[in-house]
Parts: sequence; C-alpha cells; structure tokens
Amino acid sequence: MKVFNVNAAYIILTIPHSSLPLSILKNIPKTQGDNAEQVAQILSETGGRALLVGGCVRDSLLGIPAKDVDMEVYGLDADAVEAALSPHFLLDTVGRAFGVFILKGLGIDIALPRRESRFGPKHTDFKVEGDPTMSPREAASRRDFTVNAISCDPLTGEMLDPYDGIADLKARRLCHVSDAFSEDPLRVLRGMQFIARFNLEAAPETVALCQKLSPEHLPMERLWEEWKKLILKGNQIGSGLRFIQACGWLQNFPELAALVGCAQDPEWHPEGDVWTHTCHCLDVYAAKRTGDHWEDLIVGLAILCHDMGKPETTYTDENGRIRSPRHDVLGGPIAKTFLERITRQKRIFEEVIPLVEQHMRPLSLYREGAGDSAIRRLAARVKRIDRLVRVAHADTYGRPPLKPEGFPEGEWLLKKTAELTILDNAPKPILQGRHLIDLGIKPSKNFGKILDQAYEAQLDGTFTDEPTGRDYLKNLVPEIL
Repeated sequence: MKVFNVNAAYIILTIPHSSLPLSILKNIPKTQGDNAEQVAQILSETGGRALLVGGCVRDSLLGIPAKDVDMEVYGLDADAVEAALSPHFLLDTVGRAFGVFILKGLGIDIALPRRESRFGPKHTDFKVEGDPTMSPREAASRRDFTVNAISCDPLTGEMLDPYDGIADLKARRLCHVSDAFSEDPLRVLRGMQFIARFNLEAAPETVALCQKLSPEHLPMERLWEEWKKLILKGNQIGSGLRFIQACGWLQNFPELAALVGCAQDPEWHPEGDVWTHTCHCLDVYAAKRTGDHWEDLIVGLAILCHDMGKPETTYTDENGRIRSPRHDVLGGPIAKTFLERITRQKRIFEEVIPLVEQHMRPLSLYREGAGDSAIRRLAARVKRIDRLVRVAHADTYGRPPLKPEGFPEGEWLLKKTAELTILDNAPKPILQGRHLIDLGIKPSKNFGKILDQAYEAQLDGTFTDEPTGRDYLKNLVPEIL
C-alpha cells in the first residue's frame, strides 16, 4: 500500500545536497550514513520518504558524533516498507506491530510515524498505531522537546524544523513541543539529563509544565535509564539536578531533597549547603570520567550519595562550628534507600554503599600515616581503592571558590595500594579450602571460621604468600579444632 501527500511538511531551512556531508552526515559514521541514504533512496523509489530524525539530527547539529541513527518513513505502510527493504537489508521485525524495523548490525532504526492515545495513568496505558498518512509536522508534535523534533532528508538536505528546534539549539534552550509532553512524566528526567549533557537552560513554561507532573506510575526501569544517562553522559550534572529541583521533583527523592538547606562549616565549604556541594562534586567527576561505563557509574552514584548522612548528623557545637560526625558511615543506609528508588540491581548497592561509608578514609589514613594493614582492610571493604580515591577527589575539589593545592592523600593512597597490588581489587584470599584439605581436615562448618580468621591474619600482614600461609595454618588449625 502506498500513501501519498508526503510533502505536507514545514521546511524551515534547506541545505544544498553538496554540503550535506559537512552538516548532518558529517557526524554520523560513514557506513551508517551511506546505509541511511540507501534506505531513503529505496523508499523514495517505492513512493515514500525517509527522514533522519531525533537524536542523530540533534547531535549532528551540535557537532557531536551520533552513534545510533533513527529514521521515520512517510507515505508507506509497514508491508510496503518491509517489502522494499528486505531484499537489501537484514531486518529485525520484533517491533513491526508498532511500525518499527531495525536494520540488524547497522545501528539504524526505522519507524512509521505513530499515533498514540492514552487510556489510563500508567506508561503502558497507550494505544499505539503506525500511521503513514501523518505529516512530519504532526509526527514531530508528539516528540518531547523541540531540539528532538528536527528532521532531515538525507537525499535532498532539507531540514524540517516545524517547532524551531534549531533556534532553541543555538540559544541552548530546552523547550517542550506541545501539551502532549504531559502524557509521559518520564520526560522530566529526560529533561534533566539533556540539560546536563548539552548545557541547556529550561524554558520557564517547560519548568511550569513539569511541576504539574508526577513519576507515580513510572516503572523503576525507566527511571534508572535516565539516571544512568545523567551520570554517564552529563557534562554539567549539577545543572540537571537543579532542573528537577526547580520542577519540584526532589520531593520524589527525599534523600536528595534533604540535602537542600543542610548547612556546612563555611570555612571548609564556602560553596554553601550540602546540595550545592553535591552538585559541584558531580561536575568535578564529570570532567574526569574514564570512559569505563561500569566504573564511572559506580563512582558517579557514590558521589551523588556521598553526603546523604549529613542531614541526620549535622549540628552546631558550643563554639558555633557546624559538624557532621560519622556522616560517612551513617550515610550508607540512607544511600541504599535512595538507590532502591531507582534500581533493583544488588551489585549496585554492594559496590556503591561501601564507597559512601568510607569516603573520608583516604584523608584520615593519610593524616595518620597508616600502615599496610589498615590500607589492606580498606581495600577489602571498598573492593577498589582507585574508585574511592576518585570519590575523595571530587569531594575535595567540589568546594568552589576553594582551590585545593594538590591532592596528597589521593596520591599517597594510590602509590601505597599500587605497591601492595590492590589498587583496583580487594586483597584476594591466599588460603582456600583446598589448603585445609591438604592438612587432612575434612570439610565441615569450621572451614568458614578458619578461613575467615586466616584472611584477617593476611590483612594484618601475618603472612604474604602461600608458603607462609601454609605455615600459619599449621599453627592455627590445632588451636581451633
């Protein structure tokens, strides 16, 4: 089936085809760009029109390399699209019922414009139907922000920008497209991470609309994806957090809301309250991301949570000094409560919370001139000292206008742990159950007790290798048994 009237679009800007590679396609990998043009040509010859849409257009206009390419097809129904493309590409048709096709292995998603109608409060309470008769303007009206409602014809270079997204990009402005924005409250968190990633400022009318929305019916999995993008892609993470504060959404994350207005000693924290400090720390972290997504995620979340113990521990002493004793240790359970609002991943809890509870230790160990045993025990608690040093670094430097002269505690701790070969791992137990069996001891409930005691001795430096560990066991086992 062919559906015509595909030119019912609003063309705001036209780029000559000869200059197209210097604009949109410049920031799309060549293979993807070539395949996108081929898709557009095939569908054009079939009577349709395929446009580049969404993030790949936005990112290209910002000069950011685009990893994934989305295309929207007008004038053809799903049968016609599949029939035209299947001889040339390997199609994943799992989303075909919604008018979505994936070109396998090419990083290109192709979709028909969709009509959505809400019939309930949940994010799943939508009826979704592909509608090839829609115009690009009508399809764009369903998008979240104007900067995501720009499309481009890869064959002609025509830029379709019915909601002035290009102007908003130039002005670094984040503005919703239409009142349909309210149909998916997750868009508030999408706004959070877009502001953080692209250094945008939200339009007042968009903030006002967000203030009316609630995440009540959003599944945790969708929340988690936006928080992950904030941590892993945000350049100005503090700006993203201040956006949800302005939208009144901190009340949905009370552990964060409690940071607002929590005073700190102005000598050590001239930047202001704990909320302001946390925002600055995350900006410091963002400038030092390593590119290892898991490591960055763990460290970023730990920095987000590192001072959540302060609201419950802060007081003013008799000398007028603001203090927060044991906020690090007591902040662990509070951080866990926050994390449980956005993810169910047990591994996240296991790896983030120890960093929160120990984030003051690099400085205290440095000042004490701690020995190898204390450092080994710290590594056993946090699993990776290099993570902890990154958290401490952000904590130290997230206090403008203070400009610390160096970070000696971090440099010292990294050097010591490198010498002990525990920089990026916890000390591995030298002694295992097999060593007990070699001594003629049969497996029993005592195995765990013996090995735990042996590990504590290892951390203390009582033995450092397998031969000395075996000697230790020979003396220990008769005492326990």
